[in-house]
Amino acid sequence: MKWKSPLLLLVGIGISNIGAWVYLIALNLIILDLTKSPLAVSILYMLLPIATLVTNFWSGTFIDRFNKRTLMILLNLIRAIFIFTLPFFESLFLIYLVVFIINIANTIFEPTSMVYMTKLISKTHRQKFNAFRNFINSCGFILGPSIAGALFIIGTPNLAIRMNAFALILSAIVILLLPNVEIKDKDIPLQRINITLISNDWSSILTFSKTNIYVTLVYILFSMITVFMTALDSLEAAFATEVLSLSNSTYGFLVSIAGGGIIAGSIVNALFANKLKLNLLIGLGAFFTPIGYIIFAFSADFIWASIGFFTLTFFLSFANIGFLTFYQNNVPVDIMGRFSSILGMLEAGFIIVLTLTIGLATELFDIRPVYIVGSIAFFGLGLIILFIVAVKSKSHYFGQV
Repeated sequence: MKWKSPLLLLVGIGISNIGAWVYLIALNLIILDLTKSPLAVSILYMLLPIATLVTNFWSGTFIDRFNKRTLMILLNLIRAIFIFTLPFFESLFLIYLVVFIINIANTIFEPTSMVYMTKLISKTHRQKFNAFRNFINSCGFILGPSIAGALFIIGTPNLAIRMNAFALILSAIVILLLPNVEIKDKDIPLQRINITLISNDWSSILTFSKTNIYVTLVYILFSMITVFMTALDSLEAAFATEVLSLSNSTYGFLVSIAGGGIIAGSIVNALFANKLKLNLLIGLGAFFTPIGYIIFAFSADFIWASIGFFTLTFFLSFANIGFLTFYQNNVPVDIMGRFSSILGMLEAGFIIVLTLTIGLATELFDIRPVYIVGSIAFFGLGLIILFIVAVKSKSHYFGQV
């Protein structure tokens, strides 16, 4: 396979991801400093799934019928504009509103980029590419907080947020250099998006889900990993700064250590891509990722918190790479946007409920016991996933090409 276009895609993803981490850390600290409330930060995390519920019932129909490269460029530019204006607002409501609009663009961008990647990368190279993609994302883990910390020293979190806007513009320029994978696709229908078309798409996805129950089950269970991680991560900054008494810069370094875990996991996956079966990757990741959260939940100092972070991200890279490849290999690319968007609504609903529950619980109880209970429940989910992917009669879904 020629790696010029995939490498360009990785560069575009990397630039965007680094900026996203700078933006996320800065925004967390801004909200926490403004309100002094973990619940306010939890609401910030709930805005993404709410945006998902607002857009996903129709966005899949739009994504599958629109040029993916063009859409990614437009979405990057839209996000850049709104992120650049974010520091100008002092009202918590207006900040939430702008973040909500940004999240709408995020929810459309993710499935769009997934469909584009699936079309660009051949089936035999997807697992290795996903390992490299995970590696690039981990660089964001490390470089993002480091850049954010440096920007906090020379400026403010607002400066860090504006830097993300420029990163998204640069990412859009890189994507512009990528090939148009749909030039030769003569069968893409240029249909007007309306209620009837959306309704027909929902019916086709429900039919696919019923005839591919195992694929749908694995997808939903893996989505629950995202649900638990989002809910627990909404308490991460408050746990690190208030319970462990870490400074903002030390917390940034802690996140960088988590990036080191993903780098290590991605390297292992890239080196042994042809030997590691997808069900093994998903199973190990689902089992050990919550263990990392449990270690962090019981940690009393920076050392144990670092061990927990490294553990969860190292094995999370296994889970992500295994699942992404499984998903790309078992869901037809022509319905991928609709499939992920529609089932993403279920994920979003669970994220809202669990994040709100955990956020409210921290108003009634201390953060640590809430985090411990959530981590143990997450581990129970990991055991279920490990059992599901280990069923021998379903091994053909995870077969290597």
